[in-house]
Amino acid sequence: MILQGKRALVTGAGSGSGAAIARALAREGAEVVICGRRPEPLHALARDSALMHPQICDVTSERSVEEAFAAAGPLDIVVANAGISASAPLARTSLAEFQSQIDTNLLGTFLTFREAARHLPPRGWGRVIAIASTAAVKGYAYVAPYAASKHGVLGLVRSAALEYARKGVTFNALCPGFMDTEMTRRSTDRIVETTGRSAEEARASLASHSPQGRLIDPEEVARAVLWLCGPGSDAITGQAIPICGGETA
Repeated sequence: MILQGKRALVTGAGSGSGAAIARALAREGAEVVICGRRPEPLHALARDSALMHPQICDVTSERSVEEAFAAAGPLDIVVANAGISASAPLARTSLAEFQSQIDTNLLGTFLTFREAARHLPPRGWGRVIAIASTAAVKGYAYVAPYAASKHGVLGLVRSAALEYARKGVTFNALCPGFMDTEMTRRSTDRIVETTGRSAEEARASLASHSPQGRLIDPEEVARAVLWLCGPGSDAITGQAIPICGGETA
């Protein structure tokens, strides 16, 4: 119970890596405010532990993020996990599609970070973690808006880390490769739709980006969050930490 007495907030907690992170934090004793746009998954997740508390939050809305943090009260740990992805050739990417990913992935992280900075202790101990992607440090074909948004997230992390380096608050980005989540399953569906490949072939094409030849388990990302929140992590700040089976830029 290394986090007993700590209070955390996780955005995008209704499914995938967000739900895994929330469960892991609660297992280690933290009170966890689980945020998302849909109430049903949040309430279902909260049934797993009395330490998890649902809070509706749309990270693209300044007012919604401010209200979620106000309702959460004092915090020690903030995980900016909410994100979306879509794929299309650059020439066929609409402004609305680009803006949607920037709004959720980059603006949403900025708003989450800003409220974290306002609600974490001014000095002492705090952890702010963005769930970015390998797309934060390299490019992929057909996902230019997603890669651009995640590159921006890494810039936020590095700048905030320097600003808070002497205050006991660390900012880091975890950069998983393709994960075994609903988001990746939607990507698989798009590959099937646009290429005619089978679902198995589409899944294998995504897994092939990892030298280990597999998708990343959300639980692996959750364990990395616990490492950053555990003892001995005070000097880890401003970093892009890959969880990708050896994939390189």
